Amino acid sequence: MKHQIEEYQINSCTMFIKPVEYGSKIFSQVVEVDVEYLSPLKPLDIVKRSCNYFGVDYESRKKGTRNLIGYNRKIPIAIEPANHIFFFPTTSPKSHECFWISHAHVEDYRRVGPHQTLITFQNKKSYLFPVSFGTIEGQMLRTSLLKTKLLQRMENDKRKLLYLSYGLKPSQASESSQEYHRDIMKDRS
Repeated sequence: MKHQIEEYQINSCTMFIKPVEYGSKIFSQVVEVDVEYLSPLKPLDIVKRSCNYFGVDYESRKKGTRNLIGYNRKIPIAIEPANHIFFFPTTSPKSHECFWISHAHVEDYRRVGPHQTLITFQNKKSYLFPVSFGTIEGQMLRTSLLKTKLLQRMENDKRKLLYLSYGLKPSQASESSQEYHRDIMKDRS
């Protein structure tokens, strides 16, 4: 059963957002782990509002992704990297056929037809998407690359902050390699 909802922010329970024709308009079917919603907003509008909700606008997220991974088309979006909320589009985000899928929730995917892929999510539910296997595979890889690069940077920043906060310096060997080499040569003579 789908619940009607006016406002929606993508969260850690959101698995995917599907475009749905509702009369002459495009609405969104939002599928979470345990519940589905119907929103009068387009999928891209939900993605944009969710980026804003977490403090960064969609265009900035797009630009950041381009800079980090070097792709320009169908780029994944880090909606909220600290909570591992990364979504990828199945086609051009401006297309009325574009689904947005949560990278974290995808457990497995397999080819069903030339333009059909069955995705099994972490909650063991499977859904058929009108998208080629190659597209899903490529988008999963792009999103993994984005996630890895962003999380590495966040981890490095945390480490730097720890060093600065406690006045620590990265550990170094207690002796230089030249001294070590000299000691070995003395022992041999």
